[in-house]
Amino acid sequence: MMLRPAVVAIAMAVLAGCGGGGSAGQPAAAVPPAPAPTPAPSPSPKPTPVFAEEFDAGALDRSRWNVEGSAFWVNNEQQAYIDSPDTIAFASPAGADGGALVLRPQYRPGFVTTTGRTTDFVSGRINTSGKVSLTYGKVSARIRMPPVAGMWPAFWMLGYGDWPDGGETDIMEYVGEKGWVSAAMHGPGYSGDTPLVKRFDFPPGTDVTDWHVYSVERTPDAVIFSVDDREYYRVTRADVERYGAWRFDRPQYIILNFAVGGVYPQKVNGVTAPYYGLPQSGVDAVKAGTAAMEVDWVRAWDAG
Repeated sequence: MMLRPAVVAIAMAVLAGCGGGGSAGQPAAAVPPAPAPTPAPSPSPKPTPVFAEEFDAGALDRSRWNVEGSAFWVNNEQQAYIDSPDTIAFASPAGADGGALVLRPQYRPGFVTTTGRTTDFVSGRINTSGKVSLTYGKVSARIRMPPVAGMWPAFWMLGYGDWPDGGETDIMEYVGEKGWVSAAMHGPGYSGDTPLVKRFDFPPGTDVTDWHVYSVERTPDAVIFSVDDREYYRVTRADVERYGAWRFDRPQYIILNFAVGGVYPQKVNGVTAPYYGLPQSGVDAVKAGTAAMEVDWVRAWDAG
């Protein structure tokens, strides 16, 4: 679904002034016209997002979002995804501009999925597959996350077709160390433990528990990642083609999910018990209901 923002024309009036005068009985001396004031520069019109999900309605817009079910399982994650208000909720947290989506894992010992897998955790995952897809342009989300070890919330995009051939753009991944997040790209020849990955270290005085805007911008020849409009990672087509084919010239859809444990947290924290990638402190936080990813909004702009 490719829409383009309307072009807004802005006109500004320019004022000019002149003056004159003379002494009594004398011809008035010619006074040069006063210079016209320099007009203030016209601000560039802000593009209208082609997709803007503000999460203010208090319910998920099913015309825009799909909800993942329990049959889905990857990366040795310790949860099952379910379609429930327990895991996909809405609130008006402090600092949000109106409402917010809240993805919150729950402790459900002995939960059995539709495929027969047994797990002790359930959580939420939503996507725009088949509803909203974008190729070139910018995608952003304003997100706040919990300081809980072993959590794996993410904001990312996935291409259509078999993975990794369709391409994957990880805009923001967090694995429970509140001082940093990461971005990555996956495709044929550079998937899994990809060489195309970069950490963003938060400046002193802030971390993942504050609201931040996580963004990616895709062009025909580069993918650019930023936090709060601060670019920290740029990957060119030439960088990617050192490892495999460029797969970022085709539509991708948006995903928001909250995984628990799994291969990426375990790679960082080394924990294997009580759960893979998930320490007891993380289990306690899930049981207490303090592990939650809050999403104020998601917006996308077409490159035009």
